[in-house]
Amino acid sequence: MSMPRIRIYILLTLVALLLTGCYNHGQRTPDAWDLTEQQLDSISFSTTHHYTQNYNFVVTTGSLPLADNLPDMAFDTMFVVRGERIVVAEITTVPTDTIDSVWVKVARDQVTQGWIRESELLKGVSPDDPISQFIDLFSNTHLLIFLALCVIVLAFYAMRRLLRRRAYIVHFNDIDSFYPTALCLLVAASATLYASIQMFGAESWRHFYYHPSLNPFALPIHLGIFVASVWALIIVGLATIDDVFHQLPATDAVLYLAGLSAVCAVDYVVFSIFTLYYVGYALFVAYVVFAITRARATLRGR
Repeated sequence: MSMPRIRIYILLTLVALLLTGCYNHGQRTPDAWDLTEQQLDSISFSTTHHYTQNYNFVVTTGSLPLADNLPDMAFDTMFVVRGERIVVAEITTVPTDTIDSVWVKVARDQVTQGWIRESELLKGVSPDDPISQFIDLFSNTHLLIFLALCVIVLAFYAMRRLLRRRAYIVHFNDIDSFYPTALCLLVAASATLYASIQMFGAESWRHFYYHPSLNPFALPIHLGIFVASVWALIIVGLATIDDVFHQLPATDAVLYLAGLSAVCAVDYVVFSIFTLYYVGYALFVAYVVFAITRARATLRGR
């Protein structure tokens, strides 16, 4: 791949990082001496629960029932349903409730509003932010297990067909480029880091989930590295596509990229799941050694 193209990809990424650098950190908190007791309670709640009044959610479950009043907690036929946007209007505690003492009043509009336990609310909503909803999609355990089975079966079948045809495929019959191997290693590393953050930095990840940013410089170091790895995936992915189409005919290039996508999908599923059981770390080291060894053998042999 020529140096001018590499400079273009780097320039585009720097521009994107500058744009995401305009991240809104929220309103500046006034001096503590000027805050009312209610405002201090709101800040304290936001610190531990990561959301507060005026926070926006999207309903992701079939429906959520809302109570008319507290402390009666009498439910009527008022519901908010999937896809509707709601806002947190008020938060209170009900000490007599043995299930969940925190109750949240949400409103869809002036007419449809009511109370619901926080635990029930959070199970059926997602922050009204595309990044948070994207995280929801890739954090679904059942979806990951289902994808793992599908991806591994399809990838095994595809690689078997490709190897029989002696077609180009990453790690086994690769092209004269390190970009595909780098892309696979980045996917594996990002998946391992993602699972590690969920295990060892659950609260910081939860805060990021409620207040996401694509600017790695506005985040704690471990989250910043993860977001930077996502940007690196985009850069290396573009470089890989460009290099593959320069080295192979269009038909072979599409076939190669399909196989590469399957390998990356397997990497994501395997390392994001196995890291949760600590096995992923040993697998990652072994995979790095294997991938680099194969890439060096390919580059030397051509």
